[in-house]
Amino acid sequence: MVGNLASAIAMEPAGFGERIGIRVTRRIEDVEVAWRDLTAGAVQSPGLGYDFIRLWVRDRKIPTSQQRYVLAELDGRAIAILPLHLKRVWGIRVLTWFPGTNAGCYAPVADHARLAALGPAGRAELWRAMTADFRGAELLFLRSVPAEVDGHPGLFDELGTWLEHETLYRAQFSSWAQCDGEQRSRSRRKHDRQQGDRLAALGAVSFEEITDPVLAAPVIDTMFHQRSERFRAQGIRDCFVEDDLIGFYHAAMAPGSGIDVRLHALRVEGEVVAVRYNIVHGDRMFCLISSMSDCSRMQGGSPGKQCLLRVMQDVFDNGIAVFDMGSGFTDEKRHWCNVQVPLRHHYIGLTPLGAVVIAAHRGFQQVRIWAKASPGVKKSLRALQQFRDRLGRKRSDEL
Repeated sequence: MVGNLASAIAMEPAGFGERIGIRVTRRIEDVEVAWRDLTAGAVQSPGLGYDFIRLWVRDRKIPTSQQRYVLAELDGRAIAILPLHLKRVWGIRVLTWFPGTNAGCYAPVADHARLAALGPAGRAELWRAMTADFRGAELLFLRSVPAEVDGHPGLFDELGTWLEHETLYRAQFSSWAQCDGEQRSRSRRKHDRQQGDRLAALGAVSFEEITDPVLAAPVIDTMFHQRSERFRAQGIRDCFVEDDLIGFYHAAMAPGSGIDVRLHALRVEGEVVAVRYNIVHGDRMFCLISSMSDCSRMQGGSPGKQCLLRVMQDVFDNGIAVFDMGSGFTDEKRHWCNVQVPLRHHYIGLTPLGAVVIAAHRGFQQVRIWAKASPGVKKSLRALQQFRDRLGRKRSDEL
């Protein structure tokens, strides 16, 4: 039953004797208190923040009929929330995370210590209770869920079936000195210095962190222009423009959003040549978007790498313990990230059609994983993606 309240379910998971209550609502405000309580400490992603999802729902104009918030309580105390978007993907009705690929990972909003204490059997019962009464969809598709959360492995193993598909990369250090000592060799320092010298030869170089929305607005516009140029050069669909997402990232920086956005910008002679768009929650910083100038004069100085170097030099001595650089391997992640977390797609079939779709999607994902080791296959898949984009499919995320 979907409404402000749903029925409570009594059970005794793993011998603990707690009473599980499940509430389902279509209004995010109904779970605000519990959500903020569960995320008072660390979060795994901006996509788990209440303010981020509240703004996303409002900015994307998602009707309440397509929103589901499932709250689980043990003996009246919140333990987990599943925030879900009911949408159609290729005509299939799917319950999934709201922002799709716009954040590095997702997971149930949860009290991780209490989840760990439940044990596998207790967690299995909890997830079954939370997903037992969904109607109007063929399946749940929960993309990019971490295999380990803050030292707790396997908290979501019992949440449907899963397929490991990607890796999340993070830099976690107590200071810049530790980061520098562990991640940069003598040759790496020399290389960074040479690139810095080449950039400085083009003019005065400056680096800044921007939190003022007025000052940030033109920098954000520059960042998206640089991203568009990069997408165009690579023949990749520009999801930010085609899905009309740029306004969301401006709105996240606006006063009253509740989201702590910090831009890092590198300039040469006052011109922005590289940008990183970050969201901070507690002592964690998440980089959602990065860009750099495509000007051939600037390339020798590697403005993107120089910007990231200055970010690293700054953040770990100013209250940040974890710098999350998202999923997918890149050269910069190889240089800086000392923590790797496997990510999994989780699936729950709700109808026979949903079970068929899950089998097909898992097969496609396995081909994609295999393709990473085969340049020829990877090239063919990219061509297929570009053909699909030309057909006009405008979605920032996909099943």
